[in-house]
Amino acid sequence: MKPILLCLLCVGTIFAQSEPKSLTWGDQYNGTYNNPVLNADYSDPDIIKAGDTFYMVCSDFHYMGMQVLESKDLVNWTLINQIYNRFDFAEGYNTMQKYSQGSWAPSIRQHNGLFYVYFCTPEEGVYMATAKDPAGQWSPLVEVKRTKGWEDPCPFWDEDGTAYLGHSVLGAGPIIVHKMSPDGTKLLDDGVEVYRGNVAEGTKFYKRGGWYYLIIPEGGVATGEQVALRSKSIYGPYEHKIVLEQGSTAINGPHQGGLVELESGEAWFMHFQDVGALGRICHLQPVKWTDGWPLMGIDYDGNGIGEPVANYKKPDVSKAYTPEFPATSDEFDSKNLGFQWQWNHNPIDKNRSLLQKKGHLSLTAAKADDNKNAPNTLTQKMVGNSGTVTTRMATKDLADGQKAGLCLVGQNIHEVGVIKKGDRLYFYASNKGEAVTGPEVNREYVYLKMDINLKGSTVLSYSTDGKAYILIGTNCEIANSNYWKGARPALFSYNEVQEGGTAHFDWFHYTFE
Repeated sequence: MKPILLCLLCVGTIFAQSEPKSLTWGDQYNGTYNNPVLNADYSDPDIIKAGDTFYMVCSDFHYMGMQVLESKDLVNWTLINQIYNRFDFAEGYNTMQKYSQGSWAPSIRQHNGLFYVYFCTPEEGVYMATAKDPAGQWSPLVEVKRTKGWEDPCPFWDEDGTAYLGHSVLGAGPIIVHKMSPDGTKLLDDGVEVYRGNVAEGTKFYKRGGWYYLIIPEGGVATGEQVALRSKSIYGPYEHKIVLEQGSTAINGPHQGGLVELESGEAWFMHFQDVGALGRICHLQPVKWTDGWPLMGIDYDGNGIGEPVANYKKPDVSKAYTPEFPATSDEFDSKNLGFQWQWNHNPIDKNRSLLQKKGHLSLTAAKADDNKNAPNTLTQKMVGNSGTVTTRMATKDLADGQKAGLCLVGQNIHEVGVIKKGDRLYFYASNKGEAVTGPEVNREYVYLKMDINLKGSTVLSYSTDGKAYILIGTNCEIANSNYWKGARPALFSYNEVQEGGTAHFDWFHYTFE
C-alpha cells in the first residue's frame, strides 16, 4: 500500500477568541445552550467521542484543507489540526475548475488505537488518513478506491474485526456496503446495495444492542429530514423510521451529522442546517432511545418524530469547561498559519511566507485573470450573520498590475484593496466585477475593512491611519453560493499583468455577532 499524496500539516498556533462573550447562539453561560452551537459553515459534520473529548470533521470541498475540531462538552469547539493541505491527484485542484468538488461528507472513527477519516471526491475516489492523536501528525492520504460518482463514505469495524465501508452514490443513493481490509486501506469486493430511499446519503454506521444502524439524511440538503435504518444484518433488510423533522420549527432540513453516547447515559446528535450565504451551520440535538430507535430533538406534537430544540440543557460531561470559539483573528506572529485558514485551492507554496517580513503574512502574486483563479487567496469561514473584518497591509513591495487586500469569496467576489498601475498605487473596490478606483495611496501601510451584514448590505472601506475609515464602492449583497460552501472573508494577492509583487499583511482581526 502506497500513499499517493504528501500531506503537509499546518501546525500553527491556535488563535481562539481570547474573551468569549455571550451570543444569541452557542453557550449561554447558565448551563444551557442555544442552537446553532456553531454559527458558521461547518457542513456535513461527523463527531466521535474518545475518552473525555469529542472530535469533529466536516466537508471542506475545494478549500485546503480539512479541519479537525475538538470539544469537551459538544457546545464549545476549537480548531486543533488540518488533515491535509492540498490535493495532487487531479490538476483541477490548482484552479477553480474543481470548485464544489473535493472532500464531501467525511466520517471520523477510532479503531485499534488509530483515528480514521474517510471522504469521497466526486470524480477521483475514496480517500483515507489516520493518526494516533487527532491533534498530531496525520498520515498522507491513501487512495482506497479510484472511482467516480461515490459520496459520503463511512467505515465500520464489527466485533469480530471484520471491516466494512458504506457509501452513497452521486445523486444521493442508493447506499452500498463493501467488505474492507482490516487496516482500512482497500475494498475487498464490489459491494452490495443495502438501501434505496428518497435522496439517501450521508451514510453513518453504528451498532447498538445487536442492531446495525444506518443514520442517514433523506429528502435533500435544505428540505429533508433525518432517518434511522436498523437491521440485524449489516446487509439488511433495513427497517426505516424518520427520527428528526422540521415540524413546527424554523429549522429547515434538519439532518446529516453524527451521533454520540455519553457515560451519563445521554445521547446527542450534531447536524447541519442550510442557511444560504452563511453556509451550513451546526445544531446539537438531545437523543432519547425509545423502542430501539433514536428520537432526536423533542417530539412536540406527539407524532413520534423529534423536532429541533432552540435552547436546551448542556450535555452532562461531569464538569464545566470554559466557553471557546474556533479561531478567527490572527497576528501572523507564528511560523505557521493558524488552523482557521484555508486556501481557495492548491496554493503555490513558494509564493507565501510568514518569515519573509517578521510578524507578517507575505503573499507574492501569481498572474491570474481574477480572484477566483488566483491560487493564493487565503480564506476562513464566516461566523454569524454580521461582523467586522479588518487588516493592515504593507504596500511598498507591490508590482505593476497587482491587486491585494481584503475580500469576500463565494459565488461572487467583493474586494477592497490596493491596485498598482505603473509606479502609482490606488485604493480600489470591486463588487461582483463592478470596480471603483479611489484616491492615490501614499502610505507604506493601509487599513482595509469589511462590515458584513448577511441580512442587509455589506460595506467596504479603507483608512490611512486605522481610525477614520472611508467607504468605497457600492454596497454588497452577499449571494448564496453554487459551490456548496458559504461566503468567506479572505486575504488576496494576484497580478493581472505579470508574475510578482508581494503584499505583506500585518494582522487580520475579525469580530462577529
